[in-house]
Formats: sequence, C-alpha cells, structure tokens
Amino acid sequence: MIKIWSMKKNEEAAGKKKPKTSAAQIRVQKDLTELDLPSTMKTYFHDPADLLNFTLTITPDEGMYKGGAFNFSFAINSNYPHDPPKVKCTQTIYHPNVDLEGNVCLNILREDWKPVLNLNAVMVGLQYLFLEPNTDDPLNKEAAQEMSKNRDEFVMHVKSSMRGANIKGVQYTSVISQ
Repeated sequence: MIKIWSMKKNEEAAGKKKPKTSAAQIRVQKDLTELDLPSTMKTYFHDPADLLNFTLTITPDEGMYKGGAFNFSFAINSNYPHDPPKVKCTQTIYHPNVDLEGNVCLNILREDWKPVLNLNAVMVGLQYLFLEPNTDDPLNKEAAQEMSKNRDEFVMHVKSSMRGANIKGVQYTSVISQ
C-alpha cells in the first residue's frame, strides 16, 4: 500500500514539472525568436518563464521624442494570434496616440489586427508612432489639435513633459533616458 502511495506521489510530481504549453505560448515563442529589434528597442521579462507578459522599452534616436525611454507592457491572452496583444504605455506621456491612462491608438492593435501579424509588427508600429505621431486618429485629442495647429508649441510641450513637467494640470512622467 505504501509503495502504491509513493508511486502516485511521484506521478503527481512529474505532472507538475511540465505544464502544458498553449498554442499562444508556442506562437509567442516563435515571434520572439524571430524578433529583429534595432538598438532603440529592448524587451524585458519580469518572469522569464512567462512569455505572455513582458515590457518593451523604446528609446527613439531621432525626432521630437529623442532622448526619452518609453515603456510598454504587453499582455498576450491565450487566444493569440487570433486576438492582438494588449499593449499599454506604463508612463504618463504627452502624445496624440497615447491617452493619459496609457492606452495606445495603433490600428493593428484594433480593427486592422490579423493573425498573420506578429509581435515584431506591433513593436515597429509603436516605434513609428514616436517618429510620426498620427493626428488623424488620436486618443489624446488635445495633443493632436496642438500638433496640427501649433507644432512649435507641441514640440515644446513634448520636451517639457519628457522632463516630468505639469502641463495644463496634468503631471507627466519623466522619461529622459540615462
């Protein structure tokens, strides 16, 4: 009887060591293996065993956001790649396509998502938003209007906000890279 009990315990322990890998995890692993990120983008995994949740840091080397380090959290659900990853900016930034809660307006994260797209496409799309903010489909309408009507003032507000300034009653996160 004791021998049967110990065999059962060993089987349970063996079963716990190898969790089942989901289709989403396999696809994310493939996407991450194929990543070809420039030096201006870095990924960070808080838990190396959890590939479905990580942070991307973008440090633009040109344009009005140059000198900043912008962090985005990626949360990928079990229905990936049929559902896009959930991406949020973890800092409060002054940008037409990122609202004050960190939601990102990028078409491939919403209506234009297709399962053939991968994480690299999302990351490149995010980086592009720092080179060419899109005022036609903004989440921060005030920033978009300012960019369209008075670009010099917009650039001044971007630079101030990156240093952690308070602009029009909103306290922004200092994002100046070290």
